[in-house]
Amino acid sequence: MNEQNETLNIKSWAEEDRPREKLMGKGRQILSEAELIAILIGSGSRSETAVELSKRILSTVENNLNELGKLGVKELTKFKGIGEAKAISIVAALELGRRRKETEVVKREKITTSKDAYDALKGNMSDLPYEEFWLIILNRANAIVKKELISRGGVAGTVVDTKIIFKAAVEHYASSIIICHNHPSGNLKPSEADIRITKNIKEAGKIMEIPLIDHLILSENGYYSFADEGML
Repeated sequence: MNEQNETLNIKSWAEEDRPREKLMGKGRQILSEAELIAILIGSGSRSETAVELSKRILSTVENNLNELGKLGVKELTKFKGIGEAKAISIVAALELGRRRKETEVVKREKITTSKDAYDALKGNMSDLPYEEFWLIILNRANAIVKKELISRGGVAGTVVDTKIIFKAAVEHYASSIIICHNHPSGNLKPSEADIRITKNIKEAGKIMEIPLIDHLILSENGYYSFADEGML
């Protein structure tokens, strides 16, 4: 086998030189543009690592990512070590970056009252003939980070796993949470099971330092707020 043609895979690099491991261990912000492109390329040659190849490509556009983004597959494949598949990966990644820059930052809904939480979820839960249990994950500013369906059940109820709730909360760096479920019957009065699960989640939230700030019950007749009724 010709050593000059043998590819040098990122896995065979010294650990401190592996951009993938660097990204996982220290965060994406610490990587240079060349290292980020090297992750897209995946491998270089025996005579040139993917990072070195990336630096060579960047040097031809004066290290300007906007100029690099103007290159197409045809131009990129002119570089030794860049085949069509690698060129397509680079073009696709830079196009995603361009589109991201053009996309307006979505203003997150802010929860300051129980009605705000009700308004945030009523579209997901109105007119359902069965019960659903939802989680609202909030940041420090009480803005919604994510709304997530936790479980779906029958007419009489749904099973709620506290572990699943806090797994989702931790994964999205929740500062606080709101839980919500619907009563297809239209009755807004909390059941003993509703009160029990609220207590369990509230206690778990204290341990996890992710407070439960409300539990809403929704129906076609409106909503019931545990916080407003002094039930938390």
